[in-house]
Amino acid sequence: MKRFEIVTEADARVLEHGSAILLARRGHITPLAADTLRARRIVVVREGDDVDLASLAPPAKIETVAVAGDHTSLPLKAALLRHLRGRGVTAHDLGTHSTEPVDYPHTASLAATPVSRGECHAAVVIDGSGIGSAIAANKLAGIRAAMCVNPMLARYGREHTGINVLALGSTIVSPDEARAIVDAFLDTPMREPRYIRRLGLIRALERNR
Repeated sequence: MKRFEIVTEADARVLEHGSAILLARRGHITPLAADTLRARRIVVVREGDDVDLASLAPPAKIETVAVAGDHTSLPLKAALLRHLRGRGVTAHDLGTHSTEPVDYPHTASLAATPVSRGECHAAVVIDGSGIGSAIAANKLAGIRAAMCVNPMLARYGREHTGINVLALGSTIVSPDEARAIVDAFLDTPMREPRYIRRLGLIRALERNR
């Protein structure tokens, strides 16, 4: 990333769309430059933000998991709760507990909120496809959710992008497939500094909303 003490509109206009820049600790962005940076979707990382980058990576050992799903999730959720607890993981069942229809944004937020607050290491959210729950969970600060349909995606999600919320589709994966996906999610740490550095860019995007 290119480092700036001051960013002027002239500087901002020649930066590549969607790129990232590093602003010095006491650096300054002119008002016109700020407008141009927003228009060009340029991420500004402030110097010093990288001090706690390691803390952005998910815990290598997941010991507490919040689990929630909509009304389609009950059999799959029950199977996963048994599996998680059988592995010695503390798994919190946050609902739903009946076949009465419930909206996935609600159940996804129930499980993702403790992760966002640092009260749980990770979460598993379930709906019919898993896509809606992933979208909803990602609206919470610090959440990186992905819908995974096989163990490879779960491994990539953890190792490369540090996902802390796993979304599953109750109509897409069987209990056996889901257990394998969850195992890959639990067993894959995020260690590469280059991948962890990119979590800082994601955090900067959250702060620049």
